[in-house]
Amino acid sequence: MHLVASERIKLFSIATPWVCGTFTVVALVFPAAIAALSAGEAHLPPTVASTQSGYQLAMVAVLVLAALAVTSEYHSGTIHGTFQAVPSRTPVLLAKAALVAGYAFLLGEAGAFTAWLVARVLAPDADLVLESAADWRIVAGTGPVFALAAVCGVGVGLLVRYTAGAVAVLVAYPLMVENLVQLIPRAGQAIHRWLPLNAVTKFLSGSGEANAGRDGGNAAVLSDSPLGPGWALAYFGLFAAVLLAAGIVRVKRRDA
Repeated sequence: MHLVASERIKLFSIATPWVCGTFTVVALVFPAAIAALSAGEAHLPPTVASTQSGYQLAMVAVLVLAALAVTSEYHSGTIHGTFQAVPSRTPVLLAKAALVAGYAFLLGEAGAFTAWLVARVLAPDADLVLESAADWRIVAGTGPVFALAAVCGVGVGLLVRYTAGAVAVLVAYPLMVENLVQLIPRAGQAIHRWLPLNAVTKFLSGSGEANAGRDGGNAAVLSDSPLGPGWALAYFGLFAAVLLAAGIVRVKRRDA
């Protein structure tokens, strides 16, 4: 707990968590407000899923926040003092990952429920009641997904160490790479089915009916993952754990 407290002081003494946190919430709330306001003109009532249509952009902000929590310390040199105080390195890196994941969880839950509430206020006649497990998973599931995404961001930060490189990877991968994989002849679709963000999309949407709205109101299935929603989240968690472990191993070997 002392390590977590120390990491909290270091993290929140800079502007990064506040700027990225604000962007995360706005990225979730603003599209929900637009969807609710434009629903009347399109004669298409907003769905619970449409209130969370900004989750992908918000996740990018969480990934960048997590990476900067690591790379900013390497840039400033404060990480060396931390490692002198904790020579084994692993406990302090786990504390950092836990802190950033906890903050990301709070951002995800606050942003997702605020987006849903804003949509309910702006479209009071729409059926936005959370009355099924799928509805609750679409909204409340954002927090756990963002927490695991933050662990991935910390892992990438430990592996890359340089801010520009880490940010480039974490912006390009969710926005482009997984979609580009589908263009690989013959094997592209098979590979895409098992990619981590495709799997976690299955958790947040679950089915074609639950997907309606995440792609602007269409009921297209946005994830072709063969996993069920619960297993999809577990799969993403395993990916995050492996990425963090790889980052810790690299730090211990390089700094040994």
